[in-house]
Amino acid sequence: MGDELLNNTKAHNLIMEDRKRLCLSGVSDVTAFDEEKVTLTTSMGILTVSGQGLHIGNFSRETGELNMDGEIYALNYEELKRKDGGFFANIFR
Repeated sequence: MGDELLNNTKAHNLIMEDRKRLCLSGVSDVTAFDEEKVTLTTSMGILTVSGQGLHIGNFSRETGELNMDGEIYALNYEELKRKDGGFFANIFR
């Protein structure tokens, strides 16, 4: 999945206003959501937004733009996994 994200290099930006509103670009999918956690696939990796009363106001797959509001507590990116040759390649670097 990481290689797919790297090859699909849409610009990824986020603007957070007062920890109550979040505007994102470069979003390709919303993989899970509820009022306390939203998980997004972005061009820079998997992004999890944690908070309370989270609400997705607008999402367009065509443009990759998403707007959400609520009380935002944390933004967390999962590390992109790249194929570097496997176990032995990591040992012999």
